Amino acid sequence: MVRKESAVSSPEPQASIAEAQVVAPKRGRAFVFISHDSRDADLAEAFANLLSDVSAGTLKSFRSSDKKGSSGIEFGTEWYTAIMSQLGDATDVVALLTHHSTDRPWILYEAGVAKGKLDTNVLGVALGVPLEKVSTGPFGQFQNCGDDEDSLTKLVIQLLQRNPDASPREEAIRMQVRIFLESAKKLVSAKGKPVHPATDESNVAKLFEEVKIMVRELPERVDERVRSVGKKGMMKRMRRFHPMMLEEFLFHPASRESRSGPAAVWLLFISVFRDDIPWLYEMGLDLYHALRGGDQNAIKAARGDLQAILDAMTRGPFFHEMLRTEDEEVYFLVRNIPEMVDRFLAPILDKELIERRRSITRRPPDPATPKES
Repeated sequence: MVRKESAVSSPEPQASIAEAQVVAPKRGRAFVFISHDSRDADLAEAFANLLSDVSAGTLKSFRSSDKKGSSGIEFGTEWYTAIMSQLGDATDVVALLTHHSTDRPWILYEAGVAKGKLDTNVLGVALGVPLEKVSTGPFGQFQNCGDDEDSLTKLVIQLLQRNPDASPREEAIRMQVRIFLESAKKLVSAKGKPVHPATDESNVAKLFEEVKIMVRELPERVDERVRSVGKKGMMKRMRRFHPMMLEEFLFHPASRESRSGPAAVWLLFISVFRDDIPWLYEMGLDLYHALRGGDQNAIKAARGDLQAILDAMTRGPFFHEMLRTEDEEVYFLVRNIPEMVDRFLAPILDKELIERRRSITRRPPDPATPKES
């Protein structure tokens, strides 16, 4: 009977061992991820040496800036993948919070991934900055460590106790912490405080004067921008061409090759002013219809009306104020339209006169007129 009872009770220890294997954490030994700013690489190296010295090399750590040993990123490795992999293996993330690293995006990102995604312990260590300054923002929810001997000794003992077989001696750890703090103070004082937190009153005054000048010049710049960009129609495109180019287009010999050529060329020329000087476009349109019809009297009448309105408008102060300040090129072009119209219409009117004379000379004689003997 005794043997049967022992046989029945023997599976109980095996079940407890199996349960212990399932519940045991995935990360067996302590592994510290040192999060720091690249400008604090020497501080990160000193802290890694502190962990190695107090643990006789059993407390491993990782820092991305290590280029001497094997605790950094290997050459040729994708740095983001390597950092995320080390964060996943870490049992603790120690963020070195200095003047350089406080509120830096990458420090906050690594702490956020560690705590929010991986549920890893995040320990902030203030070095060279007040503890209340770093205990803001995301690090405000953590119990951070100051740069005094007692706090840092307690933190190192806490990290060492991640290894189940570790039995740290406080006196030995305190001695190593004291050495680290002396080295850290020298490194921090050598770096000095960054320039951007300090407020230079002279720089503020200079900046204020620059802002005043910018505000004073703003209306003029807005007006100039509206004049150059806010114009409608073809006039804003005409700035790319010199007025003489439009004049050359108007008097191109190819426009005389067909009967409707002058009318078409004149219409294209006068269309430039349709949106910006509509009254000039309307008067020019009357001349276009006259050219289209080919009636010499209508052409002369339209030319006279156009030149009369141009003389009245271009020689007064109204036209000068309306266009001269806006665009010198347009002002020059409009002032010379009367002379251009005369030159443009001269061949057409002369051609009409020549054709009329030819038709008179070629007219057959009247049958009623007796022939001379």
